[in-house]
Amino acid sequence: MKQITKILIANRGEIAVRIMRTAKKMGIKTVAVYSEIDHDSLHVSHADEAFCIGHSELSETYLNIQKIVETAIRAKADAIHPGYGFLAENPLFVQACQDAGIIFIGPGAKAMRLMGNKIEARNFAKKIKVPITEGVTGTAKELVSAAPKIGFPVLLKAAAGGGGKGMRIVHEPSELEEAIESTSRQAKAYFGDETVYIEKFIEEPRHIEVQILADEQGNVIHLFERECSIQRRYQKIIEESPSPTLSPEVRQKMGEAAVRIGKEAAYSSAGTIEFLVDKDLNFYFLEMNTRIQVEHPVTEMVTGIDIVEEQIIIASGHSLRIKQEDVRQKGHAIECRIYAEDPSNSFLPSPGKMSLYKEPGTPGIRLDTGVVAGTGIKSAFDPMIGKLVACGDDREEASRIMVSALQDYIIHGIKTNISFLTSLLQSKAFVTNSITTRFCDEHLQGLITLMEEKKQAFPLHVPIAGYLLSSLTNSLAPVCEKLSVWQQIGYWRELMKIRLTAGSEITVRINRVGKDSFELGFPGGSYSCRIESWKNNRLAFSLNGHDHVVYVSEDSNNLGFVSAGGFLFSIQRADLLTETVSAALLDSSSEAGGHITSPMPGKVTRINVLEGEEVKKGKVLLIIEAMKMENMITAPVDGTVKIINVKLGQMVETSTALVELEKMEG
Repeated sequence: MKQITKILIANRGEIAVRIMRTAKKMGIKTVAVYSEIDHDSLHVSHADEAFCIGHSELSETYLNIQKIVETAIRAKADAIHPGYGFLAENPLFVQACQDAGIIFIGPGAKAMRLMGNKIEARNFAKKIKVPITEGVTGTAKELVSAAPKIGFPVLLKAAAGGGGKGMRIVHEPSELEEAIESTSRQAKAYFGDETVYIEKFIEEPRHIEVQILADEQGNVIHLFERECSIQRRYQKIIEESPSPTLSPEVRQKMGEAAVRIGKEAAYSSAGTIEFLVDKDLNFYFLEMNTRIQVEHPVTEMVTGIDIVEEQIIIASGHSLRIKQEDVRQKGHAIECRIYAEDPSNSFLPSPGKMSLYKEPGTPGIRLDTGVVAGTGIKSAFDPMIGKLVACGDDREEASRIMVSALQDYIIHGIKTNISFLTSLLQSKAFVTNSITTRFCDEHLQGLITLMEEKKQAFPLHVPIAGYLLSSLTNSLAPVCEKLSVWQQIGYWRELMKIRLTAGSEITVRINRVGKDSFELGFPGGSYSCRIESWKNNRLAFSLNGHDHVVYVSEDSNNLGFVSAGGFLFSIQRADLLTETVSAALLDSSSEAGGHITSPMPGKVTRINVLEGEEVKKGKVLLIIEAMKMENMITAPVDGTVKIINVKLGQMVETSTALVELEKMEG
């Protein structure tokens, strides 16, 4: 057997921290690697040792096989755990570890090559008589020719893809050629392999996967299934176990099929067999993930098995410690992926500095995250902040616990999908399990409308009062560099105006009637207020005898954030002495043309126009990549490109003028 005493984690963020947690439990030392822009990340401080491996480019850091292996040798690490993403499913990385005498905590290179490539894996599954959907690979010309024979709609995929990246539904033949070009480009950028293929798209599909464990002696077991049907643009956002969809008979057949794949592929370590399930509960092999999955915690919660610990034991050469008959599902677990993104604005990534970060204290939850208070959310990486997992005796209880935890998860300063997830969990479709993988995309506007309606129904005087009361205490002063007029001149003024960032303005009359007591006069009525406590951004107060608790913070631009009733409100006081306005707002494109700025920090990956070129409204001018998403910057009007201010590969901020466009007259 191989003795593992020190593990280098070739990853970052929450998965690196999660692996370290198990390693420390087992008495194993840990080594972190990081890029310079990641120096303040939690995984760096959480490790026993940490090594910087470059500045920011992924090819120079987290995707640099040679540098990571050299660092492992330098740190005298016995083994490397790849986590998920980056190099986790790269057989060249496995081979490099083997050549250096380092244990790779994962499958062997041969099994990874076989099952890590979607095309090869489909052929293998078909050979061992596991059901698959009809599909084809080839050149772009061959795919265009073959698609009509399969029948539209078809699903276009990157052969080496994963995590929902490089996938697209094509409904019409006229869309296919452009889709192939775009998907190939993404595949090349994300996975280093531009190969794509098409398969028949199943209507009303469910996405259900089976977790397996396999050792080097040929023993394979499954840890039952996870339902991952709630997705956005093929990216899973809510997962649960057990699946509320499967019958006991189908559950058993899918488990047996997953084990058969593992055995026939001579697989070892943890792996996941993903299936599509149609409305009649027929299942089809989709792909295999030859690594630990993002959503593995839901399986751990219902089985009580630490999957990372089993990976380490298997990599050490030991046989499986668990027999199939010992595995049981107990209770129900739900996982929500918390992302830095704006659901109301096409889920645009929202990197930046958080002005407040408070994790939920709800009983019955688990939070896997790679951030702490003060951590910046960086545009160079995936926008996932963490994974919130709730466990209950049944699905209803787990869902209730999750909603409570989401409402107690406080993040200010950036946009998140927390309210959107809450809206999803409370939707009739989720409660009745009437969902498919297309549910979020097809009902997006309805879900966002529901989310906004619930927020608008919440009494606005509560967050406004909370913000004013906290602001009057001067306790926010250390947070912001600029002081209010009140704080500068040092006396009370009876009338005060605040401006909501939505554009409306409201005047609130304030009278102090005691040390911690106030009278607040709103246009709709007056309220007697009393501050009960104000500590660590948490304000407890009463309004006309009703108790409320809110969380309040301000960013460096004096923009206030208030969490109340599970909603996040942005508020700004009109009496603050601000000096600047966001250049991005001033320079943003309009019907008059002018400077076109980026909606988010990112990298210019494509420039589609030339200076002097005439363009029509809607023409894609550039593509900005941020947090692994391509964002198309389009012309707001018909016009002429006067100046292109950026170059291919350039990193840009929201204030960067990308293109100057002159509106076409007439």
